[in-house]
Amino acid sequence: MDNTVERLNQFQKSVVIGSILGDGYMRIVPGRQNAFLEINHAASQREYVLWKYHVLEGIRAGIPTERHGNGSRRAIRFNTRQAEELTLLFQLFYRNGKKVIPHDLVLDPLMLAVWFMDDGSRCRDSDIYLNTQQFDGCDQLTLIRALQTLELEATLNKDKEYKRIRFLKKSIPTLTKLIEPYVVPSMRYKIGSESVETTRQSPTVITVG
Repeated sequence: MDNTVERLNQFQKSVVIGSILGDGYMRIVPGRQNAFLEINHAASQREYVLWKYHVLEGIRAGIPTERHGNGSRRAIRFNTRQAEELTLLFQLFYRNGKKVIPHDLVLDPLMLAVWFMDDGSRCRDSDIYLNTQQFDGCDQLTLIRALQTLELEATLNKDKEYKRIRFLKKSIPTLTKLIEPYVVPSMRYKIGSESVETTRQSPTVITVG
């Protein structure tokens, strides 16, 4: 089977980059030339996975499937096909098998929305975080600078022995305005929004066995 894909459109590329910043995982199978992306979320985020599956039409490989994770956790996932464009992103975002942040990263609102749906959280005191504990301090500062280009101010917040990004309260209205049009209904709780009636590129209902 031909496992290559056509060129990604900008919407797809933004979703891919947002996923890489979040929970997405890229790799190259030994003996193969190009990278692919794995989308893997908790089964409770099925709607969100199906949204990504719908958006990545033309690059996806196989339907989303559920599986048992650690303990009682269930996950739902799918892979993309291999692509030269994904290999270029792999080379930018991975070093020695570990995720890194390119120093010249430029975010757009869709990338941020996907990243936030993957890794964002809202605490009871209304603080909003991006759970970036997987990145080192230098990479997290690079992410904060990238957020500044969207007129978002953030700082690093201590979370046990690691740090994560916390948005300053004055930036939360701007954050919400930027990402809300893309947030799928089941993920709106992360921004405390139940009022949006539609989303751009709304998820298509897909029946998966």
